[in-house]
Amino acid sequence: MSLRGKGVVVTRPRSLAQGLASLIEAAGGRAFLFPAIEIEPLPAAVSPGRLDLAVFISPTAVREGLKHLVPLPSRIVALSRGTRRELERHGIAGVVAAEEGADSEALLALPGLRQVEGLRIAIFRGEGGREVLGEGLRGRGAAVEYVECYRRVRPRSDPAPLAAAWKGGRLHAVTVSSAQGLANLFEMLDAELLRQLPLFVPHERVADEARRRGARQARVAGPGDDEMLAALVAYFQAQ
Repeated sequence: MSLRGKGVVVTRPRSLAQGLASLIEAAGGRAFLFPAIEIEPLPAAVSPGRLDLAVFISPTAVREGLKHLVPLPSRIVALSRGTRRELERHGIAGVVAAEEGADSEALLALPGLRQVEGLRIAIFRGEGGREVLGEGLRGRGAAVEYVECYRRVRPRSDPAPLAAAWKGGRLHAVTVSSAQGLANLFEMLDAELLRQLPLFVPHERVADEARRRGARQARVAGPGDDEMLAALVAYFQAQ
């Protein structure tokens, strides 16, 4: 597992970037931190009454959403394995997550979410986002509410050091964590950098958007840090 001599841009929010950056550097690469998204907590609340099931869309939704969830319902679902790990770090066991895929469609395919008629479900997420999960659960007879406990904003990062590293031949790949992060990057950086370097993204949906913007290489790695590292290593070993 070697990335020796490779420079990789990590665009996760600053508070979430260190895990991937540490893995890159442990593999011999150099991580360039350039957050394309920052997190702002939002005041949020769950409507009073019994809650049967809570769904957490991201690790950030766990950190911000648990503040508003007392008591915990008996059933907890996570969008991804990384989100499940964050729940486990908060002492919550028995969390259900899709083993393959990390999107709303994968969750809706879980056996535990097929029979939800009459259940009250809260989905903890960032501001905005896709409606696929909520619509799917409502279509199965559940009462669904969204709890938007944070928003994603574009940081005011100085692109000059990253541009200098690219021109000096020290950048070899860019990792992207979301479609919004990708859109922010194209506003923050020289688009040619993003079109020439391989982009490693979490989902095919983000890869499609990268290709639409002219990226020559958009490679689906998966949402987790370990998956991103494995995809980077496999790519450079094949060169």
